[in-house]
Amino acid sequence: MNAVRRIVVFGPESTGKTTLARRLAEHLGEPWAEEFVREFWDMRGGEIVAEDLGTIALGQIANEDRAAAAAQRAVVCDTDLLTCVLWNDVLFPEKCPAWVREEAEVRVRLGGLFLFCDTDAAWTPDPQRCFPDEAGRAMCRRVWREALSTRGVRCVELRGDWAEREAAAIRAMADFLQT
Repeated sequence: MNAVRRIVVFGPESTGKTTLARRLAEHLGEPWAEEFVREFWDMRGGEIVAEDLGTIALGQIANEDRAAAAAQRAVVCDTDLLTCVLWNDVLFPEKCPAWVREEAEVRVRLGGLFLFCDTDAAWTPDPQRCFPDEAGRAMCRRVWREALSTRGVRCVELRGDWAEREAAAIRAMADFLQT
């Protein structure tokens, strides 16, 4: 990856990450790295097995690197490789390839800004989503938030309606890009 700054839109499912990542990239006039697993899911008709985890990770890495190569100063990532690890652990316990974990840690340590999308957003049904109930959403929030706090990364939590989230994200990006 080149030396552009990474902005990762991060959090549990159905928290507006994809829409926000696209809008933030447009705001900056920079590329965004799409979440690869969504495309993979569609290509596979919704069938994902543990043996696919490495392929999914490679696709996520390629999307991030391709967008970063096209960026001038920042790339906005709709999730990242750490997200792949978290989903691997939730859906396929003990099946995440070691190299995926290692590469996720390397990428997290590259520095960047994580924009944590909280679960206070309204749930939007989608066949790719797993945890529509309160308990499932709370579990995902805890797991995703803990993943950031234990790594000590720069993180801004986004809460509220869509306009509030976007405004807070734009402020956080401006601060991040000025440092």
